[in-house]
Amino acid sequence: MADHASAKKRIRRNERRAEINTARRSRLRSFLKKVETEITSGNSADAKEALRLAQKELFKSVSKGILRKETASRKLSRLSARVKAI
Repeated sequence: MADHASAKKRIRRNERRAEINTARRSRLRSFLKKVETEITSGNSADAKEALRLAQKELFKSVSKGILRKETASRKLSRLSARVKAI
């Protein structure tokens, strides 16, 4: 168990950050799921709008350290191709 005050503070901080990161990751997944449902429904206009919102959320998660830049670009590329194919 942590004995120093700084170590105890670090534990508290890590717990708070983990909670925040979990919420951000969940939010990102929700946006991606919305794009998936619009793709399966076949509605092109709604899928494009959902993709636009998901793109913003993907790159926000990159800046917050949730995803790597390459991962976000790959996800966006694959979703864009699927939306374009509708």
